[in-house]
Amino acid sequence: MFLKDYYPKLNKKFVKLKFNGIAFDSNSVKKDYIFFAIKGNNLDGNKFVKDAIKNGSKIIISEKAKEGFKNNILYLKNKNPRKMLAEFSTKINYKRPNNLIAVTGTNGKSSIANFYYQILKLNKIKVSSIGTLGINGINYKKNISNTTYDPIQLNKIFRILKKKKINNVILEASSHGLKQHRLDGLKFNLGIFTNLSRDHLDYHKTFKDYFDSKLILFRKLMKKKSNIIFDEDLNISKKIKSISKNKNLKTLSIGSNNSNLKIIDHKFVNLDQQIKFLYKNKIYNFSTKLIGKVQIKNLIMSILAASKSNITLKNILNSIKKIKPVSGRFEKVSNLKNNSIIILDYAHTPDALRVCLKN
Repeated sequence: MFLKDYYPKLNKKFVKLKFNGIAFDSNSVKKDYIFFAIKGNNLDGNKFVKDAIKNGSKIIISEKAKEGFKNNILYLKNKNPRKMLAEFSTKINYKRPNNLIAVTGTNGKSSIANFYYQILKLNKIKVSSIGTLGINGINYKKNISNTTYDPIQLNKIFRILKKKKINNVILEASSHGLKQHRLDGLKFNLGIFTNLSRDHLDYHKTFKDYFDSKLILFRKLMKKKSNIIFDEDLNISKKIKSISKNKNLKTLSIGSNNSNLKIIDHKFVNLDQQIKFLYKNKIYNFSTKLIGKVQIKNLIMSILAASKSNITLKNILNSIKKIKPVSGRFEKVSNLKNNSIIILDYAHTPDALRVCLKN
């Protein structure tokens, strides 16, 4: 591969240089790889440049580098090697599924991604979901430590999915992943914003930075005229609509009278939850055995998302009856002798705990 085909505005002196692969972990470097020296929260990749060179790297990209050759090694100075890494990754692994969907927000990402995945699969649509719970749709044995995978790993997964003719991928997009450019170079057909409350302030420091990081999805990574699904009742809904208007995106909402899909009745009948909602001036009903009222909004968002996947609403609602609980998400794990039940839930933010206990 020629460096000039991947590195924008490359100095003409370096246009004939080639490389065989990319890495940001010096242990993953092989002969003629480019090493991206990235400064992280805990480790600084610049401290491992010597290891990368020892393992075969001939090109180093770093924000600290002085551009030029030194001991036959080319150093390229770049103010954002994280972003450059993602852009290289998407260009190298250019074969990917056509329909990319991203779910962001504080709580509910895993549930919505999984419900959406189940609906498509029940309707015989080839689909994969990628996130906190791992990868659905293929066997992938490599250990995953983040909600949003690093760009090299993610784009390799996309290539595998494309090879298996899986053209629909539902991806959890975390604030860390968005701010660290892990999804840069990709364009999404549908974006879902679940909700917003305090989380990850150890990393973001301020709530504004946390929220702005979530909004990167809509500001920079959506295809033109693509859809955004959100809750009209959120106090940040005006911000989402403003971005959508500026970026020529379409909005679909749940919640209030002004929303596209409005829940008009919810009740418990024995162990079932029964829902009535209004959509396109028609009233629809469905029931579910999922535990917890909180799961209804997650289901509704999944229904609205699935309606954009060429599935009739009738078939979507028929699928709801077969939806299974998501592991560790308001999941019933045991019954006690006094007729109480034990619920397992991932709730780890003040808002998630409040909603969980209230339910």
